Amino acid sequence: MSRINFFALGGVQENGKNLYVLEVEKSLFILDCGLKYPTSELYGVDIIVNDLSYLIENKERIEGVFLSHAHDDHIGGVSHLLKEIPTKIYGSRFTLAVLKERLKEDGVSVSADQLVEVTVKTALKFKNTTIRFFEVSHNIPECFGIAVKTEDGYIIYTSNYNFDQNSKINYAYMFRSLAVFAKEGVLALLTESLGANTEQSRGSILEFKLRITNLMSQTQNRMIFSLFSSDILRIQQIVNIAIEHNKRIAIIGRKTQKIVNQAMALGYLSIPEKNLANLRYIDDKCDNNDKDLVVLVTGERHEPYFMLQRMSKQIDRLIHLEPTDTVVILTTPYLGTEKMAARTLDIIYHVTSKVKELNANLLPASSANREEIKEMINILQPKYVIPIIGEYRHQYALRIVANCIGYEDKRILIADNGDILSFENGKYIGITGDVPCSEILIDGKAFKDVGDVVMRDRELLAEDGVVLISANINPRTKTILVGPEIVTKGFIYTKENDDILERIREIFFMVSNKFLTSKFINWSDYKTSLKNEISHYIYKDTKRNPIIIPVLISTDMEIMKKSTS
Repeated sequence: MSRINFFALGGVQENGKNLYVLEVEKSLFILDCGLKYPTSELYGVDIIVNDLSYLIENKERIEGVFLSHAHDDHIGGVSHLLKEIPTKIYGSRFTLAVLKERLKEDGVSVSADQLVEVTVKTALKFKNTTIRFFEVSHNIPECFGIAVKTEDGYIIYTSNYNFDQNSKINYAYMFRSLAVFAKEGVLALLTESLGANTEQSRGSILEFKLRITNLMSQTQNRMIFSLFSSDILRIQQIVNIAIEHNKRIAIIGRKTQKIVNQAMALGYLSIPEKNLANLRYIDDKCDNNDKDLVVLVTGERHEPYFMLQRMSKQIDRLIHLEPTDTVVILTTPYLGTEKMAARTLDIIYHVTSKVKELNANLLPASSANREEIKEMINILQPKYVIPIIGEYRHQYALRIVANCIGYEDKRILIADNGDILSFENGKYIGITGDVPCSEILIDGKAFKDVGDVVMRDRELLAEDGVVLISANINPRTKTILVGPEIVTKGFIYTKENDDILERIREIFFMVSNKFLTSKFINWSDYKTSLKNEISHYIYKDTKRNPIIIPVLISTDMEIMKKSTS
């Protein structure tokens, strides 16, 4: 009897941290290992990665991690995984080149044989399982779909894809690969669902090129484009158009240069040296405001907006936005950056009205729309369709798409992160269990979970502020030498609230009198009592709940006199 289990640790009913696991004959195959960027309410959190506890407990059964492409939501969690699981990582040349830079940034070292380059001709054999790769079109080079061949048929993982046949991908080869998989039999299709509720067709590369060409031919002064750093295809298109119009190109962005350098080194991005502009810091002699200059403002997630704001406020070191500038926005906001994107546009309009914000539907597709998902299903003819890479509304929309081409609901398997979908002898038998799949909140590069307690403290700090009460106490005489000094941040304006501060001092002396008259001072209970009494008063009087921090400094004056004499 053959048994196959599939589950997601991330990427299902959410947008980000894609990590999918296939269990075939006790062997575990990991498809992608990404991260997710936090929304605004997660104060101070830099990234979110997956809980790997199940994989760590079963690391001896892991055959490797198989990467589809180099976007952060698909490879950003590999550093976190390699710190715990020293397994092999398989990916395309470009994907591994970008990954190496990320591993270096995160301080993760790997052996020479841990990163294994694969191509569309690669066939990796593991016991009764073979893994192959096929090209798909996306907005970053060398994107692969992954085909896992089992005794019961192929399990196809598409990752992100589209069918824009104006791109340079060899579609003839791609369709031949899909046809081979279909002929041999596809048990399950793991397809992205982000674009499943997009009915209209997205703009093609040719449409994008035409619009940018028209804009550039009609503009006589400096142009500024906002792009995401991983969007190599659009960067190259703008570079090509700029060269045709005898423009010079400047690419700025903190993290962009590494990806750009990798793309140029591997031949996926071409910028003639004579067309590259080396910008100098702005001073009395240099303003970098040349009419033939095209500036590409790039970065990850919120970074293009942040840089545009700095330019608009004239505090950037390289570019000060001028009324003569034309700004072209090509960055559709990510989840959690919508407010920042809207605010950025408002700030830009204070400087220049020449703002062109291309509608998302006019930009080249990065995800498959409804018709492209139908096309993928029709080509492969899988027994079962499993919607992944998307929130629940996207998964549900994909169910409707599959219904339209004859798939019954029982053949469309919608699950949540952690659910184990099981197949026996080529037949789906249901959700047979679950694995832990919580989130790890990362602040900085320590790869340690920030935790709920810390996040609650940050939430309180952001909402109600902090009150710090400090005093110097002689434990020998049990007297207060100095204080209490009261400092508030984000709570009240102290100059207009003397009555509140005075009441806090009264509470401090009341609690101190209780502990300083006892035989021994219990410092822990002393601080706890101060926090509780002051917090109770503040909430009763102000209906606010700031963090209370008592700082009690024990100072023995007799010992200090002896040490100085």
